[in-house]
Amino acid sequence: MAVARNLLGARLVRVIGEERRSGRIVETEAYRPGDPASHAFRGETSRNRSMFGRPGLAYVYFTYGSCHCVNVVCEPEGVGAAVLIRALAPEEGAAGMARARGRESDLASGPGRLCQALEIDRRLDGVDLLASDVLYLAAGDPVRDSQVASTPRIGISRARDLPWRFAVAGDPHLSRRARSHATA
Repeated sequence: MAVARNLLGARLVRVIGEERRSGRIVETEAYRPGDPASHAFRGETSRNRSMFGRPGLAYVYFTYGSCHCVNVVCEPEGVGAAVLIRALAPEEGAAGMARARGRESDLASGPGRLCQALEIDRRLDGVDLLASDVLYLAAGDPVRDSQVASTPRIGISRARDLPWRFAVAGDPHLSRRARSHATA
């Protein structure tokens, strides 16, 4: 839980050629060992192998036949656990994000939207988010505890009652379904 909470306020940065696109992380969701909603629940596969890697790796997967999602691996190697980055508040490269999304608003307000805006796909699965120069985490402004909402996870069918979703309360960039739930 600590990683999911502490990622709030950090920046996710994507470099495409000479262009930088980045955003402040405003919403996350934790997936832990033994969690029936986790991709790691049934063990390591070729699809989820990065989730069992060392902390700081990106675990990128394709879901619902239409979008990618990016996670930060957060447990020791061999333990399948990660934090889904659910939403970003765009900072740099908004024009590139808008081009990639084909729209001017809701650029990164959901896990699929942020991956589309930053052009994150399975080719970035396993990238070291602490050492890469194409996709990485950067320091941001810490979020005070009074600004953080912890709620049940959304968009899943199993173990959805667990309060493992963290959000910057009231932030306008939260995923749509989360906006009504994220109050401090």
